[in-house]
Amino acid sequence: MTTLVWPRFLTPEGAREIMPGMVLCLTVAMAATFLSTHYGAPVMLFALLLGMAFNFIDPAGKFIPGVALASRSVLRIGVALLGARITLSDMMALGPLPIFLAIGGLATTILLGLGLGRFFGRPAAFGILSGGAVGICGASAALALTSVLPKGERGISERDTIFTVVAVTALSTVAMIAYPVLASFFGFDNRLSGIFIGATVHDVAQVVGAGYSISQEAGDAATIVKLLRVAMLVPVVATITLLMTRSGLGTRARFPLFLLGFVLLVIINSVGLIPAQASTVLADASRWALVIAIAGLGMKTSLKDFFEVGPRAMAIIVAETVWIAAFAAIVLSTLA
Repeated sequence: MTTLVWPRFLTPEGAREIMPGMVLCLTVAMAATFLSTHYGAPVMLFALLLGMAFNFIDPAGKFIPGVALASRSVLRIGVALLGARITLSDMMALGPLPIFLAIGGLATTILLGLGLGRFFGRPAAFGILSGGAVGICGASAALALTSVLPKGERGISERDTIFTVVAVTALSTVAMIAYPVLASFFGFDNRLSGIFIGATVHDVAQVVGAGYSISQEAGDAATIVKLLRVAMLVPVVATITLLMTRSGLGTRARFPLFLLGFVLLVIINSVGLIPAQASTVLADASRWALVIAIAGLGMKTSLKDFFEVGPRAMAIIVAETVWIAAFAAIVLSTLA
């Protein structure tokens, strides 16, 4: 007879062990949400900065188990719950052009990241991390990719993840302000403006802000295209998992369970089995999980480690951001 083994954190002893760190991460997430609501800055950025302010906690102390759980398991739960926001019908509603933009923009941005990473002496994993974050959905994608990319000298470090999250969040905020102006400059109508913003701005919140600042039609189109890019997490993470396993750099031979949850929620939502209110609840739960996870990551990263990533890494992310915007503008101007 097979004995069911519960994860340690679900046992009474494990729950007591993780409680201090989880409460700390939740407190930081609540503070970040309050500041974001009142000052209009990205909640992910506040969570990172506040989390990094708690980097002084004892590396062997009572907070560490909970912080580790938040930055690993809670992160994966948050990514999985993103699937409740997506339906297949929404993704197909705008036709083949957004699909081409999502796939083409993502593929070329990752290839650019790999090329620039090699040129600047960075590991290939950093090029994939930064390119995936820019090409998919900013901070959420960076966190998801971190869970499957190799670590160590041939891979990425936690400071690489933090740096990427801060960089894409900052650039996404700039894009939220600048890209509606760019769309007008290119002469795009409301529909094309929304597609352009959804295909280029990194984070979902900034896409929504930029799209609806133009019009309702542009905001709807931007949101749908952005969620299509979010769905690209599935093939990208699955492909990385397979490649890492075959090369001996990864340890996962199975399809990541959090992505399986993502796919299942997309399917369930697509057939109408998730009521609108439940979808909203799951989306909020996803956001909270990701904010808690990023607070935990911040606590594990010092400012010294962060700045040691260097200007070359920033140059890579800026170049990827410029490229994906140029790619979308060229395609829309040519084919639309």
